[in-house]
Amino acid sequence: MFAYENALLNEGAKLICGVDEAGRGPLAGPVCAGAFIPDFAKIVDGVNDSKKLTPKKRDYLYDLVKESAVSSATAFVEADVIDEINILEATKLAMRNAVAALAPSPEVALVDAVKLELPVRVLPIIHGDALSYSIAAASILAKVERDRLMLEYAEKYPEYGFESHKGYGSAHHIEMLRKYGPCPIHRATFIKNFFK
Repeated sequence: MFAYENALLNEGAKLICGVDEAGRGPLAGPVCAGAFIPDFAKIVDGVNDSKKLTPKKRDYLYDLVKESAVSSATAFVEADVIDEINILEATKLAMRNAVAALAPSPEVALVDAVKLELPVRVLPIIHGDALSYSIAAASILAKVERDRLMLEYAEKYPEYGFESHKGYGSAHHIEMLRKYGPCPIHRATFIKNFFK
């Protein structure tokens, strides 16, 4: 999990940032990006691609990751903006905003799979959340914060069952969507195929 970080440290970089997102695929809710600069003296055991962790394990690691960071940040881009600019551009916007919120600013950014334009050097890594500690930590921050927000939306819009699927296109979600129609956090461009 440290091959990329170690190579950059050997080049003299000190502030290395991992960047990842959560929520590109759902039919509802925002996309969230996390940015994380690790303190290499405070490595957290168990950090991995957030998709490989149970919700309980992610919640446990979330606080440890936050506490261990030189700096960390998350940024959301809401459904209406996703509809306006498309999900890839919304993901990039969230990532740029998360990195911009870091203090101090990183010298280099390791980004999961996305070619991102930043004012610092960027290294896109395919499957980066499974190959880089920094990206995996960022993925945990993004996933936990997005899931927590979707739980808040579940209370506001209880008919859709957001607490169980977090906005993804489960059979129950699609059934409720057809029954009740969309709510304000649904992505119009994602759900148009479910309606005649």
